[in-house]
Amino acid sequence: MPNQLLRLQKMHNGQKVEPTFSSREMSRRQNAMRRILEELKLDAAVLTSYHNVCYFSDFMYCYFGRKYAFVITDQNATTVSAGIDAGQPYRRTFGDNLTYTDWQRDNYYHALQQLLPGVRRIGIEFDHVTIDLRVQLQAAFPNVELVDVGAPTMWLRTIKSEEEIALIKAGAATADIGGAAVVAAVREGVPEYEVALEGTQAMVRHIAKTFTHAELMDTWVWFQSGINTDGAHNPVTSRKVEKGDILSLNCFPMIAGYYTALERTLFFDHASDAHLRIWEVNCRVHRRGLELLKPGARCGDVATELNEIYKEEGLLGYRSFGYGHSFGVLSHYYGREAGVELREDINTVLQPGMVVSMEPMLTLPEGLPGAGGYREHDILVIGETGAENITGFPFGPEHNIIKA
Repeated sequence: MPNQLLRLQKMHNGQKVEPTFSSREMSRRQNAMRRILEELKLDAAVLTSYHNVCYFSDFMYCYFGRKYAFVITDQNATTVSAGIDAGQPYRRTFGDNLTYTDWQRDNYYHALQQLLPGVRRIGIEFDHVTIDLRVQLQAAFPNVELVDVGAPTMWLRTIKSEEEIALIKAGAATADIGGAAVVAAVREGVPEYEVALEGTQAMVRHIAKTFTHAELMDTWVWFQSGINTDGAHNPVTSRKVEKGDILSLNCFPMIAGYYTALERTLFFDHASDAHLRIWEVNCRVHRRGLELLKPGARCGDVATELNEIYKEEGLLGYRSFGYGHSFGVLSHYYGREAGVELREDINTVLQPGMVVSMEPMLTLPEGLPGAGGYREHDILVIGETGAENITGFPFGPEHNIIKA
């Protein structure tokens, strides 16, 4: 039994668990990161974001006010985790793990120093590291140059492997199951949170059955009604569904840090003529957007063309956000791959292996005919000659007016 308070520990408790991806896949990722180190003449990288730690190690940390890292050199790959997590980070990491304790201030930096003696250039994520963390890293490594690897790792993640695409497809199928559970739960007088719970439970149970080795975390549903549909990320409330309500179905299964999404406009019992007009315009934009997503398409050109449909209908000013984005290691609190956004100012050309959503949204404020938020959302895998839509849930008025 230990009889002293150690700064660092090897919490290798138990055996490694069944990983999300094969050893070949994880080695591919880590070796690609090593090529970035070589190209930028770096001795190591200290990756601190949820998405990169997960992408390169298969470990998704729980922050809770403590620091984490994935440290990679030309020879070694190690996650650095807090003692409160005990052996779980080791069991999940593809590579080694080093635990730091709370018994002395700055043990996290002490761990990094032990892993990186004599380094001169370290890669860090400028888009994730706070000013405080940057200052403290520089203090721990006073003669070291800190170089940005946030952008290179982002571009690396935008091209998905076959194993990643298989996982994303499983996530999309799970979202469809959640969507069916949401629709089945809608009735007059039911509060939003009850509907959301049905969808969440259906997805979690499906993930548990399909991925028996996976950690079950972060799957959720946003189900909004009436005025609450105006924002895409509005939280669930206790508002009760009424006849004639516009509804937003948003199902988000999470599997090993990989986010997928299903979003649909629904109406309960009936939709007014004004609502039907807006809904049908948004569906028209959605259909055209699905046609435009293919290899060789430029993100900004897709957005510009879709803008014209809204403009013809006098609705362009009610568009809420970009038309879609990349998918992969992503959630509502980490991981945006900003280089693949379907926005007017993005010049990225879609390539095989990218996974992109089409998700047009309009929001008409209260007091206008057809008021509410309208959005449809499908996920497409870009291939060599076209794109595969992996979302199966139907959209539009002919499918999604839920009868009382």
